Amino acid sequence: MHRALKRFAVLTTIGMLLILLGGALVTKTDSGMGCGRSWPLCDGQIIPADITKEMVIEWSHRSVSGAVGLMVLILSFWSWKKIGHVRETKFLAILSISFLILQGLIGAAAVLWGQSDFILALHFGISLISFAAVFLLTLLIFEVDKKFDTDKLSMDRRMTFHTTGILLYIYFVVYTGALVRHSKSSLSCADWPLCRNDGSFMPENTFEWIQMGHRMLAGLAFIWVAYATLLAIKNYRHQKAILYGWIASFVLICLQVIAGAFIIFTRLNLFVALSHAFFISCLFGVLSYMLLLASRSKRNKAVASEHSISANKLAPNENIS
Repeated sequence: MHRALKRFAVLTTIGMLLILLGGALVTKTDSGMGCGRSWPLCDGQIIPADITKEMVIEWSHRSVSGAVGLMVLILSFWSWKKIGHVRETKFLAILSISFLILQGLIGAAAVLWGQSDFILALHFGISLISFAAVFLLTLLIFEVDKKFDTDKLSMDRRMTFHTTGILLYIYFVVYTGALVRHSKSSLSCADWPLCRNDGSFMPENTFEWIQMGHRMLAGLAFIWVAYATLLAIKNYRHQKAILYGWIASFVLICLQVIAGAFIIFTRLNLFVALSHAFFISCLFGVLSYMLLLASRSKRNKAVASEHSISANKLAPNENIS
């Protein structure tokens, strides 16, 4: 069922990941001005005569973003038509398009007029929301065939709190990580986990504060995700989507921490830096799905409560008859 839509959704999700990695590549290689202060053309041309590495990276990122943006638009309308009856479909379709447009506008503004590091750091986070929306749309398309049924899941209030809290907190940590990149603070601390190999912990300048602040926030995120995973293993063994979702989240945040450490050890190796962006993107996508499951659980409880009240109201009438 919907085989073509499934394939297209998977390709679009991969395309969104490429946009995220492409944006990270642009930042890591200082290629943001590779096309000069010209947008959407490159130095006022479709293909400039002066070919440089920075131009190729920036031009490629813009080209992929444009092509994938069209795919997101098609996926949104296609999903709306085919599975619009699924409760979350229309909201996710609108969200994916809206944030993709917002991402493009911020990127264009950065090229045309320039932006502060704090504003530029928002770019990755906005792209992340658009990716998560496309990722969830893809999962909804696969759910239609009931390959994995999540309609009857039940998540208690404590786990719902942790799911919502961790997702919001991770988003803030992502912003601080993007700020580290845009402020060129990635190697301001020469050691890990401490800032310097002399055992000193306290930062001495703004760049070190940005770097160490991100590390401390990421460390707290690791502890929080580990705790939520333990709760899932203890209380949700029979609800596989919740259990596996949290196990996947824990594995991804472990990989994220390791990649962050190796950025320092390898002195900003490009492959390691891109893997850092890849793992956090996947983690945010999984956590977004966990939030969707939490919202379904809340709705299921509300429906069950309404049915119970209706049944209690009918019971006296049945006894009288």
